[in-house]
Amino acid sequence: MAARRGTNKVWLDSSRGGRGADAQGDRLVKLAGRFFKVLKLSNVELSLSLVDDAEIRQLNALWRRKNVPTDVLSFPGGDMPGPGRRVLGDVVISMETARRAAKTFDTSLDDELDLYLAHGLLHLLGHDHHQKAAARKMEALERQLLGRPSMLSRSDEI
Repeated sequence: MAARRGTNKVWLDSSRGGRGADAQGDRLVKLAGRFFKVLKLSNVELSLSLVDDAEIRQLNALWRRKNVPTDVLSFPGGDMPGPGRRVLGDVVISMETARRAAKTFDTSLDDELDLYLAHGLLHLLGHDHHQKAAARKMEALERQLLGRPSMLSRSDEI
């Protein structure tokens, strides 16, 4: 069956995220829908995976040559032929890293995961933070999505 024009879809895999990942995943799917509205995205598809540190470390080593766990990874989708939703790509979030960061930054697990989803989604949309002007733009978009300081405001990247 063809997707209705303008509808968005988030595919969730929380099976490897450990304790609490299923409930957090359901919450993040709803949040992604709100992010799509703020960003005026329609007819898009996103894959979201919640994993543990071991899995995100493997992905980080394979794709970024960094053999350490990280908070969030984004893998942009490619152009799909024919009609249907635009595939944004995959966002992979480490639940274990999010729990540690929540303690480190004195935030909630929900806030950390929301931040990672916003950050990962913006990367899929082509935003980056390796140059100051681009970092400022990405940080402003994260603030717009979250209504609070962004991940980038924690670092010296801006």
